[in-house]
Formats: sequence, C-alpha cells, structure tokens
Amino acid sequence: MIIIDNTIVSTAFLQAHFICDLSRCKGNCCVLGDAGAPLDEKEIGLLEDQLDGIRPYMTEAGLRVVDEQGVFDYDAGGQFVTPLVNDRECAFTNFHQNGVSYCAIEKAFSDGNSSFRKPVSCHLYPVRLAEKDGFIHILYHQWSICVPAVRKGNQARLPLYVFLKDALSRRFGAEWYDRLDKEARKG
Repeated sequence: MIIIDNTIVSTAFLQAHFICDLSRCKGNCCVLGDAGAPLDEKEIGLLEDQLDGIRPYMTEAGLRVVDEQGVFDYDAGGQFVTPLVNDRECAFTNFHQNGVSYCAIEKAFSDGNSSFRKPVSCHLYPVRLAEKDGFIHILYHQWSICVPAVRKGNQARLPLYVFLKDALSRRFGAEWYDRLDKEARKG
C-alpha cells in the first residue's frame, strides 16, 4: 500500500490492469448492483442545478423516478446515492440502440448542456472510496462484469491507476496523482 496525504492506496489497486470494454460489458456497472452510484452532498446540488440540461438525455422511467423522489436516494448504510429505476439501473442511465448503457449526465456534459460531468464515484469506477480512521481508502472493486476490462488491460499492460488518471486527478488533484505515479513506478 501507499500513503499519500490522507489517502491509503491499496496494493490490489496498484497491481491491477484495466481498460473498460463497453462492447463486452454493455456498461452494466450502471445497470446492476444493489444501490445507485455514491454521491457526495455537493454533487446533489450540482445535479439539481443542472437537471434541466440533463433531462433530455434520460429515459421516461428515469425521469419519473427523479420527478417522484428527486436526484438522490439513500443506500442501506444511509449514504447518498443516485436513485434506481425498479431497483435496477441508475435513473440517469440511458441505452444506445445496441443495448450499451450510457450516462445521461455525461452525455449532457459532453454536448455542452451541463457543467457537471458525472458523479466522481462513476468516473472512478472500478475504484471505490471508503473513509475510515481519518483516511480515504482507495479500493479496487473487482466485479465479474469487468472481467473483459481486466483482460483488455492485461493485454495492453495498462495499470488501472493510469487508466483512471483523469478521474483520480479530478478527485485528488494533479499533484496528488503525480505523487501516486512516482510511488507506483518504484514498486
């Protein structure tokens, strides 16, 4: 493990190779699971502020959920998460004609209709953050739906932390990422 400031980076994360393979997994990380995407309180406000720009990219079912209960829900542990449609996909998930899911929030952002890219937890996936004892633990969430991404990452020999450079820099800052990169290369 590596400790940088108030973060603890797990060895599993540092050793993993990964490149998302949407043609194989179909974006099922947005569809399967037991709760929506983790949100921090600031992101709830951003979603509420940017919702008008995001709405055109959402499904009818997702719109109904958001109109009925708002842009967030709570998971079993009482943490903020995105709401789900029928206890399945995130309310902000939509689908291409080929069945691959995409994020309505991110599509609105890329089209210039929202200034909010997407929840940082989604941007970081398959990494999950856990706060404990004053530290943020950076954990690699290994899930069977991501096996194609692991294979693709192994073939390209691309470390997960490099694949997630943009997301990690967004969450922790460019200087933090540079320190992580330097430490990981030593290992």
